[in-house]
Amino acid sequence: MSRKLLWKLCLLIAAGIVALFYLINTLTLRTEEQMSLLEVSHREELKRWGEEAERLFLSGDKAQLEQWLQALQEQENTWATVTQYEVTHIAGERGNEDRYIGYNLGRDVDWKVHLYFEDNPVMEIPFTTEKTSLLVLLPDRMRPGSYWQTTRLALQILLPMGILALFSLMLYRHIMHPLRKLEQATREFSRGNFSVRVHRQLGGRNDEISELAKTFDQMAARIGEQIVNQRQLIADLSHELRTPLTRLDIAIEDAGTRYSDDKNIQRIQRESAHIRRLVEDTLTLAWLDNERPSVGTEDLDLVDLIDVIVEDARFEFPNRTICTRLPDTAEIRHSNHQAVGQALENILRNAMRYTPVGQAVHVLLEESGQERVVIDIEDSGPGVPEALLDNIFKPFFRADRSRASESKNFGLGLALARRQLNSVGATVEAFNRSAGGLCMRITLPTRLYKSTVSAIG
Repeated sequence: MSRKLLWKLCLLIAAGIVALFYLINTLTLRTEEQMSLLEVSHREELKRWGEEAERLFLSGDKAQLEQWLQALQEQENTWATVTQYEVTHIAGERGNEDRYIGYNLGRDVDWKVHLYFEDNPVMEIPFTTEKTSLLVLLPDRMRPGSYWQTTRLALQILLPMGILALFSLMLYRHIMHPLRKLEQATREFSRGNFSVRVHRQLGGRNDEISELAKTFDQMAARIGEQIVNQRQLIADLSHELRTPLTRLDIAIEDAGTRYSDDKNIQRIQRESAHIRRLVEDTLTLAWLDNERPSVGTEDLDLVDLIDVIVEDARFEFPNRTICTRLPDTAEIRHSNHQAVGQALENILRNAMRYTPVGQAVHVLLEESGQERVVIDIEDSGPGVPEALLDNIFKPFFRADRSRASESKNFGLGLALARRQLNSVGATVEAFNRSAGGLCMRITLPTRLYKSTVSAIG
């Protein structure tokens, strides 16, 4: 494997981290430089102070200058002074005295103020004449960088977090986009759309994920072909088996009319009926498993349906008792009379079969809220080992094979019942009763809308 995605991610992450460090450093330096300068309005104000001090100085009224300086100090809670200076030659060449401007004991208003110094700097506003300057301890309100610590925190912590979050989101979308396509294709494939393909939806992408998409497409093509062939095989079997079975039934019925006392003919009739039921149940189960149909198209009353099924069971098993606790009515919508009826009949017949002679089977129906009804069918049999409770819904599974062979039970009844109930949005589960016996709990929705039905399976 070329691991193109790995190298792509390594390159993106390495380049992104280097670019992030460079960006943060550049922004921090530029921001610090900008925040180190006095605001333009404060510079202008300091210059006006210098002009006013110079005016008072040139007027020769030192008392008025002193009074003005005192008022300025009180107003700004600082100190200010007007100072002259004189350059005294000690040694070396002379002639550059005119280049000395200002007292040089303070900072020019256009200079940067160090943000990390605790004390405010002294600002110097030089006069235009007399080699004199106004020195002012910078007032607190003019100190630049008041929010520098907060700004630095934002630049060095919050900004990287935001950029990394954005980068992670972009990286996540780059990885998850094809995976979502694959997820959607998988969901469509599970719903029966065997023509769905992924690789062509990824455009020109060429990495490990695109290879996965190619593998999925190959798998989908092969499995889809197998399922289609299996469906065709089931359809062909359904046609090919029913025709000879029908002819066999006709021949056996004719033979039974002629030789009604022949035990072999009677045995053939029973075995033929079992074979027909096995074939019908197997084909129905295969159709439900492969097609996963949604058959919720009609409304029905569960109470009426259960009454009919119970009466038939009482006739079939006259040496067992059926006790029912049913409401007056239990309407369910968008269901299927045949699917629900056959499932309930199979489950009830299974309960009657494993209930000892003279014992009772209980059928209970009640609403469970949230637009659902629950049907409990409780037998008085030996129950099922806990480890096998879910296996009893598998095709051809029989917990007691000796009793199953005696009753001609092929292990399809409960499997078929679960598939039929699933087709109308219902569920069935089994658990052992504390008092003994097995309980089959069927949960049916009272309102199964078409949008819900189409997603079943």
